[in-house]
Amino acid sequence: MDQNKKAELKAWLSEIRRDIHQHPETAYEEVRTTGKIKGILDDLSIQNKTFEDVTGVLGLVANQDKGPTLALRADIDALPMEEKTGATYKSQTPGKMHACGHDANITIMLGVAKLLFDNGELAKIPGNLKFIFQPAEEGGAGAQRLIDRGVLKDPDVDWIIAGHASPDLDTGTAGFYHKQSHASSDRFTLVITGTGAHGARPHQGNDPLVPAAQFINSVNAMVARNVDALETAVVTVGKLRAGSTANVLPDKVEMEGTIRTLKPEIRTLVRKRLTEICQGLELSYGVKCEFEILDGYPPCVGTEEVSEFMYNTAAKVLGEDNVAWFPPTTGGEDFAFYAQVVKGSICRIGCRNEEKGMIHPLHSPYFDLDEEMLAHGVEFFHRCVLDYFKM
Repeated sequence: MDQNKKAELKAWLSEIRRDIHQHPETAYEEVRTTGKIKGILDDLSIQNKTFEDVTGVLGLVANQDKGPTLALRADIDALPMEEKTGATYKSQTPGKMHACGHDANITIMLGVAKLLFDNGELAKIPGNLKFIFQPAEEGGAGAQRLIDRGVLKDPDVDWIIAGHASPDLDTGTAGFYHKQSHASSDRFTLVITGTGAHGARPHQGNDPLVPAAQFINSVNAMVARNVDALETAVVTVGKLRAGSTANVLPDKVEMEGTIRTLKPEIRTLVRKRLTEICQGLELSYGVKCEFEILDGYPPCVGTEEVSEFMYNTAAKVLGEDNVAWFPPTTGGEDFAFYAQVVKGSICRIGCRNEEKGMIHPLHSPYFDLDEEMLAHGVEFFHRCVLDYFKM
């Protein structure tokens, strides 16, 4: 591609990404985003469909009934948080922000579609190519909702690949996982009920704050003393609510948290021990504990064959010194649902640039990304398409 076309593509990618970034929509509310994606696919003459009961778009390039089928996936939802970047293209929707880079994930896959269209390659694909733009990755299991609506069927998908913006990696680099990439991500809720009393006379009540504090301390000790130090488990209490004034003991404490593990047996162990801790609190403090574990995403385990294909392709595009293998992360990812059904792999596309101040982590209100990563992502996934179909 000559320099003028590269510049035009970069400008197009930036415009698309910034528009999506300015109009973030959270899980299952991505109506505008869905419409924008559909409009671009229409402009590129790519057959597509939306769904009556869920947001998201499926694009399809169908050239052969019996040819291989490759799917490219992008997640499209934002997070319910206030943006604090101060960027000229910051979110225009109060309380919502693309803080996980899904605006970039969308833009890259749309860029692949545009590049294939501009190069006249869509009609030459000896098989079928799907573009899956799915809602609700941030806790809503949007992948499963689209799987239930047949996005991996008619034609059946052979491989599915995806990328995710990563501020842990510099722009121009990429990270890959041999097989497992992400942990399971369960949630728990705990309500501890005691008896309220005057803060000056706590003996007249049954303070639920003390067992709540004990639970938080016990959780940390439980992981350290029950899980092999060479294994992985994270239990975090992220939400705690109790009381309304300084001199009154509340009668109830509510908390929520997350459980992250890599192996099924560790997942089972942690869930069992948390339940037992709550039972012990009831006996020790005479309170009532209502403890519930909500199943989250399963561990995301990809296919090594697909991962090696992506790694080798990235090495050709980005250079061998700019790609690397990484151990699994304790983050969750609903790409896991696709990987349970078909061969697939997800990778990390670097978007960090210290000189531009693009250094903040995912889910930070200050998160932003180096837009140079968009062109790198497009070039990489475009080459994946060409190499997969041996074009």
